[in-house]
Amino acid sequence: MSDEPQQAWPAPRENPELLGHDEAEAALAAAVASGRLAHGWLITGPRGIGKATLAFHFARYLLANRGAEAAAPGLFGAAEAAPAGLRIDPNLPVFRRIASGGHADLITVERSWDEKKKKRRSEIVIGDVRDIGQFLHLTPAEGGWRVVIVDCAEDMNRNAANAVLKVLEEPPRRSVLLLVSHAPGRLLPTIRSRCRRLALKPLADAQLRALLARYQPDLEPADQALLVWLAQGSIGRALTLAEEEGLELYRELGEQLARLPDLDIPAIHDFADRLARDREGDRFRTAADLLEGWMARLLRTASLGRPDPGIPPEEAQILGRLAGSRGLDQWLALWEKVTRLIAGAEQADLDLKQVWIGAMLALAGQGRR
Repeated sequence: MSDEPQQAWPAPRENPELLGHDEAEAALAAAVASGRLAHGWLITGPRGIGKATLAFHFARYLLANRGAEAAAPGLFGAAEAAPAGLRIDPNLPVFRRIASGGHADLITVERSWDEKKKKRRSEIVIGDVRDIGQFLHLTPAEGGWRVVIVDCAEDMNRNAANAVLKVLEEPPRRSVLLLVSHAPGRLLPTIRSRCRRLALKPLADAQLRALLARYQPDLEPADQALLVWLAQGSIGRALTLAEEEGLELYRELGEQLARLPDLDIPAIHDFADRLARDREGDRFRTAADLLEGWMARLLRTASLGRPDPGIPPEEAQILGRLAGSRGLDQWLALWEKVTRLIAGAEQADLDLKQVWIGAMLALAGQGRR
C-alpha cells in the first residue's frame, strides 16, 4: 500500500471528462466500428494533456461493449441520446469498477511502489509486466475485451519492454494494449512499429482556463494567467504547479536566474535544502521542470535572436541578456548537461540538493565564459 498524497483532481481512471481530444476519440470509435481494431495503440503527446484519461475512456468504451451495458435499449431514456465520443455514464457499473481498479478485464501497468524506499520505483520492471501475456490469453470475464494500459511506456526497462514486445508480436484475440507515452522516441523501434500511433495535441488556453476554474477556483486572475502560460497546453502541469507551490518556486527561481552569471550562494543552498527535504521528490521535480522549461526558452531565444512574445517581461529581459552572450551550440551543450544531471537524479538516487546546486553552478559557469 503506497503512502502517496491524494491529488485534488480526479485520477485518469476516475475522470469522466475529456476536453480537447475529439479527433482522437472519433478515431478510436471508428476503429472499433470498423471491426479491425488494432491490438496495440501508442498514445503520444506532451505530459499532462489527457493521454491516460483518453486511455481509460477507451477502456471503458470497450469494456462496456457499446451494444450491451453502454447502449442497451432504454438505458439513457426514450428521449435521451447515447453519449457522444467515448464517454460512458459515470453511474454505470463498468465505470465504477474501473475507477476502483476492480474490473476483471482491465489491468494497469505503471511504476510500482517500493516499500523500502517509500516511493515509486524509477522504472517499470519485469515484475510489473510479467502477467500481461497470461492475462490477455484468458477468456474475458465479461465476454468482451481484455485491455492493458501501460502508463507511461518509456518507463519500462529493457526486460519489461521486451516482455511487452512479445505480446505485441502475437496478440491474443480481442485484446488491446494501450501504451501511453510522453517520449515515444525512447521506446524500442519494434514496439513503435507494432502499434497504431495516436498523437494528441496540447490543450487550448481557453480549455486550460475552464479546467483551472473548476479545480482551482480560488486562484487570483494573475496567477491563473501565469499558470496557463507555464503549462503550455498541459492541464496536468498546470494543476501540479498549483498544488506543488509551483508559482512560488517559479518566482524564486526567477530571482536566482536574474543574477546570472553571479549567484547568491546562500539563497541557492537554502532553496536546494527545501527541495531535498521533500521525501517524495515532488518539489524537486517541479523545480527541475521549471528550470528545464526556462532553459528551453533560453535556447529558443538564442536561436531566434529575441524572446518569444508572451514571455513575462522580467524573464524576457533575463533571456535576452544571456542568450546573446554565448553561441547557440554552447547553450545547447549546457542544456544537455543539465537535463542529463536532472534525469539521473532519481534514477541513481542522487543527493537532490547537490544535483540542484550543480545545475545552478553549471549555468553560472557558462554565463561567465
